Amino acid sequence: MPETICLALTGASGMPYGVRLLECLLAAGCRVQLLYSQVAPIVARQEMGFELPARAAEARASLRERYRALAGRLDVYGRDEWFAPVASGSNPPDAMVVCPCSMGTLAAIAQGLADKLIERAADVVLKEGRKLILVPRETPLSTIHLENMLRLARAGAVILPPNPGFYHHPQSVDEVVDFVVARILDQLQVAHSLLPRWGAATRNDGSPG
Repeated sequence: MPETICLALTGASGMPYGVRLLECLLAAGCRVQLLYSQVAPIVARQEMGFELPARAAEARASLRERYRALAGRLDVYGRDEWFAPVASGSNPPDAMVVCPCSMGTLAAIAQGLADKLIERAADVVLKEGRKLILVPRETPLSTIHLENMLRLARAGAVILPPNPGFYHHPQSVDEVVDFVVARILDQLQVAHSLLPRWGAATRNDGSPG
């Protein structure tokens, strides 16, 4: 299991995925280095009523208080905090997840642009051969979007669209969110019990329980 994971939240719709992933990573005992874009707090408030302070220091204090009962460690860095560990290949995280990932952020990473800390951190992770997982939340996808995803996949990134399955018969939005978060945790090799494994338990009709 990776010890240190950089998690970036951008301004795409799908903030419940990112917030739930943060909770699960901390519950698993990971050290999380949290980055977020300028628009992310607006999306978090609109989609979840989740208050993410604009200033990193305030966000760090607020989120540490919110998740104080969990085992992991949480660090939060501002958009222009260039002395953050994630900004240098001399101290990269074990893995990075951008969730949700806007098409603008995805395009910037695909083109090697690094004028913001999120893009620089992703650039570091790629060049250092660490795992980069992008959770793009857009539909439909243009040719430009698809070409950027292909470019990143060829560079070694994992493109993980938040496409939930329904064979486990979800009864709530939270269970739909957990399906996607479980797939991300699997890619990170972080243990979880969000969903039963395929074939581990079945109903009488043969479908997963």
